[in-house]
Amino acid sequence: MTTEINEGYFDGERPLFKINDAKIVDTTFGQGESPLKEASNINLDDVVFKWKYPLWYVNHVVVNNSIFETMSRSGIWYTHDIEINDSALQAPKLFRRASNIRLNNVHFADAEETMWTCDDIKLKDVQVNGNYFGKDSSNIYAENLNVVGNYVFDGAKNIEVHNSTFVSKDAFWNCENVTIYDSKISGEYLAWNTKNLTLINCTIESDQGLCYIDGLKMINCKVLRTDLAFEYCSNIDADITTNVMSIKNPISGSIRVKSVDKVIFDDPQIDPDKTKIEVAEEIK
Repeated sequence: MTTEINEGYFDGERPLFKINDAKIVDTTFGQGESPLKEASNINLDDVVFKWKYPLWYVNHVVVNNSIFETMSRSGIWYTHDIEINDSALQAPKLFRRASNIRLNNVHFADAEETMWTCDDIKLKDVQVNGNYFGKDSSNIYAENLNVVGNYVFDGAKNIEVHNSTFVSKDAFWNCENVTIYDSKISGEYLAWNTKNLTLINCTIESDQGLCYIDGLKMINCKVLRTDLAFEYCSNIDADITTNVMSIKNPISGSIRVKSVDKVIFDDPQIDPDKTKIEVAEEIK
């Protein structure tokens, strides 16, 4: 039997601790920690969370048209199977060690240190503002994800991104198995120390971007105002339709580029013959 709560107000610590099979509508959770800790099978619609740790150790929850205010920080930890739709998330550190996460039309106003060490994440029409979003998380699918914040997806694995925008210094560092389609990335030092990065129909603008990568594939990509690219990259297969300001010390592979201002090999341990650089238009 489903418990229904309508136009409720709760404060104090753990007011609905371990509630199961509940539908909660037009309700506010005021000051008081962990209002829904250890809950399961709950549906929240037009709910406002004002205080800390609202959804810890929760299983099977759907949230619609709701607000997580600034002090609902560290809000969704150790929670499994959660869907949030059409909601405003104002607090930092919202997701940690959670899994089976589905977010649709969600705005993170302060995503500082959010979505850490999470698994099985699907993001659609999501706006993110804040540093270190998605750190050490895995199995991520994103469509129309727009991020303004540095160090996005540091240490993450198995990422697929479509039609997205990243304004992010040090994006995709220390990652494994990343494929990005039809997206724009602007930010210094892109994707260092990453293994198996594929960029398809993407536009990149980065100072010293795309370095220290093992397994870099680029298909029909623009690389704008980018210098000292590909340093210490191995197994490169890059097809670039624009000018590159400079290429420096790639280890191995093939780079096809419209034009390049400067190619630098100044490390005596790097054999230039192991990287084939094809230039369509020579600089005059």
